[in-house]
Amino acid sequence: MTLMEMQRLVREGVPLAGAWGVEVLSFAAGEAVLRLPHHEDLLRPGGTVSGPALMGLADVAMWVALLSLTGGRDESLTSNLSITFLRPPAPRAVIAEARVIKKGRTLSYGEVTLRSEGEDAPCAHVTTSWAAARRS
Repeated sequence: MTLMEMQRLVREGVPLAGAWGVEVLSFAAGEAVLRLPHHEDLLRPGGTVSGPALMGLADVAMWVALLSLTGGRDESLTSNLSITFLRPPAPRAVIAEARVIKKGRTLSYGEVTLRSEGEDAPCAHVTTSWAAARRS
């Protein structure tokens, strides 16, 4: 799967990611790096990127990491997402680095580190689990 194909898949699967302009920068073997561009409408009072925007970016980043293991076919759903805000993110783009820790048949687990673009220190750390979707 190419970078352009993954970007298309993300924007079709999560239209909000397209509306926010989320970019897939890289993905391979259970890892993914995504970028959320700076948007004034994603800032909260005080000028930091809002928690809901950070959580949405982390969720999409983990989905891309899972898709990288399945050739773009993954119907699992987020079953848990826990975020720890470590410092206020700067009012600029945010980078998400996702990594699948365990890919199981029915449950997968991973983590995402979020950083303001150009900074080494993380602004948030996410752990998340995903459950295989049941077919009816």
